[in-house]
Amino acid sequence: MKGFLCLIGALYLCSHSHVDAETHLSRRAIEKAVEEAKATVDSAYEYSRKQSIERVRTNAAKPSDVLRLLKQPVGPTRLAVRAADYMDNTIKLIKTSLVARQKRSINATDLISAEDLQLISDLTGCSAHQRPASCKTVSNLERFRTASSICNNRKNSRRGSSNTPFTRWLPAEYQDEISLPKGWDLKLKINKQLLPLVRQVSNHILSTKNSDVESDPLYTHLVTIFGQWTDHDLTFTPHSPVIRSFSNGIDCDKTCERTEPCFPIAIPTNDIRFVEHSEKCIPFFRSTAACGSGQTGHMFGASTVRQQMNTLTSFIDSGQVYGSDDTKAQFLRDLTNDKGLLRVNTAYTDNGRELLPFTNMGANMCATRARITNDISLKEVPCFLAGDERSNENIGLSSLHTLFMREHNRLARALAKLNPHWNGERLYQEARKIMGAYFQVITYRDYLFHIVGPDVIAKQLSTYPGYDEDVDPSISNVFATAAYRFAHLMVQPFMFRLNETYEEHPEYPSPLLHKAFFTPWRILFEGGLDPILRGLVGRRAKLNTQEHMMHDELRERLFEFSKELALDLASLNMQRGRDHGLPGYNEWRKFCGLSQPKNERQLKRVLNNKELAKSLLKLYKTPSNIDVWVGGVAEPFVKGGRVGPLFACLVATQFQRIRQGDRLWWENEGVFNEDQRESLKQTSLSRIICDNTGITKVPDKPFQFKSKDSYTECEKIPAFDLSPWKEEIE
Repeated sequence: MKGFLCLIGALYLCSHSHVDAETHLSRRAIEKAVEEAKATVDSAYEYSRKQSIERVRTNAAKPSDVLRLLKQPVGPTRLAVRAADYMDNTIKLIKTSLVARQKRSINATDLISAEDLQLISDLTGCSAHQRPASCKTVSNLERFRTASSICNNRKNSRRGSSNTPFTRWLPAEYQDEISLPKGWDLKLKINKQLLPLVRQVSNHILSTKNSDVESDPLYTHLVTIFGQWTDHDLTFTPHSPVIRSFSNGIDCDKTCERTEPCFPIAIPTNDIRFVEHSEKCIPFFRSTAACGSGQTGHMFGASTVRQQMNTLTSFIDSGQVYGSDDTKAQFLRDLTNDKGLLRVNTAYTDNGRELLPFTNMGANMCATRARITNDISLKEVPCFLAGDERSNENIGLSSLHTLFMREHNRLARALAKLNPHWNGERLYQEARKIMGAYFQVITYRDYLFHIVGPDVIAKQLSTYPGYDEDVDPSISNVFATAAYRFAHLMVQPFMFRLNETYEEHPEYPSPLLHKAFFTPWRILFEGGLDPILRGLVGRRAKLNTQEHMMHDELRERLFEFSKELALDLASLNMQRGRDHGLPGYNEWRKFCGLSQPKNERQLKRVLNNKELAKSLLKLYKTPSNIDVWVGGVAEPFVKGGRVGPLFACLVATQFQRIRQGDRLWWENEGVFNEDQRESLKQTSLSRIICDNTGITKVPDKPFQFKSKDSYTECEKIPAFDLSPWKEEIE
């Protein structure tokens, strides 16, 4: 650092008479700054990688390690994140030098010339991740999606594609107006009031014992896990890859200090965790910044505030099955033959049916069997590999991943019989295209109706309006970070497993949720997919009520595999919203055209609950400061839905834009022919379950809870008609 400062002092050229003029740096000075920044970043990355792998390898991983490994950027995303870190640290080095010379606080990017900023961007690799992609060399652009959804929009080739920033529907509210989270300084007031600790809010507003959980009278647990499934098709926000501060080398796991990227969750002194474990904070890592945001944003014509990256595409395209970049997509394919199939497990089957392949990652987060069963003699297995990195998060989600991998392979084999002249690439792409359409139909026809209710569907999501290339389908930050996390309050404390008659499985009882995290071995050695899928369609979802919001499995035992302090999902959600600079509850109510309560009386009217309004204001003092996630989940449901008016608005608005901004939406003219569209209209999630498992009887509408006496025999559920895909050879 000292050498670089000397170099800057000797080589920077200044043609200004006041501090607002541009500063021009020599190429050598810039190169030196980039070299030093790269060395700092690479060192932090390598330290973090070794620490994480060692902890997992020796079974010493903490819950925070598991979360961090789960949210690590990989493949092209990791390259983009590293480039952003290179550039950000280069700017900070130069800023430090310029501040020292000017002897006053300045915004360095206001002084560095545009030419120098561009050079820094080029040298750090940021430019490559911002440059519009050329669509001229992309084959079959009119027929099939690219893995990353590059060129879905022909006018703006990166719009909606993976590894681009979340969009903002309202301006970010950072503490420093650029990048520091809300609440970074615990003593800084917002709207003339201090923000409460998120763990305080979790304890006083959301706390629910497992035994107090109420079950949903209408909907099955599949609604909950399908919500997670669709979320994992649309949003993934990577954490910073480092576990120690760039500026001072502090390990985030070993401190409660707030230093980038450490943003620990403080634990109140009267909290049971503080009293019994003497823990002062829960480790928390900031989401990584996107290239071209924060300190460097304006050079790309973007806002100078920090933006977070979405590693997934913004479209419903079954990316969680196939991956969202070309490298991952190729890796998931079975290229040992020309049949268009996805890879499967070569070591195990599920009663002869296919299972997901294993990962070859160095750190095995799924080596949980001995710890959970207290039997060190049992065999450990690796995690499953799927299109999304979170496929092992719980066995319900793992089961859906497995089910839909099987459905792709079933479709590819059926299409091969129908069109024996098709090669493997054509079979793969056609099956993938059908799968994407499946989930577009199921999500909009079946699932969203139960979430936002019929009135909102009629207003925003009824008849398809057609494709509009000017509609931006990009996922909004508030959707990913708050609104679409509503289903966290619909998760049951058990992952149910049922036998052939839909009773509790006698041999494989339903495990508590914290004993179903990262446990692919439960699928391999404890009865396979069928008991879990029966549990999803044959048991009720948890009902989110204002008295019983989030149970202990998620609030006190998240990723608990040992005696280490577990995570708290409610606190994580609120802290993540502050990390991303999300505006408060009233700003989003205003965005949706809803009233903005100013006092307890008005808040009571919005929530229809005097005690809840009083409890929230005791913590926040003003409704405007309420974290949008907790405010949203506290609202009473809209008619026929499972979210309140605010989240109904935000969720519906997002899905409205996803559909209208998708050039390859299944109903758009030319994507499928008329006969194919008629066939897709008959898509049945029940039929997919029947075709790919040993289950013989299912509810015909698996999102709706019904008595098992009313279930339908699989043989009576119409098969999906593939005949419109038969291609006549001329």
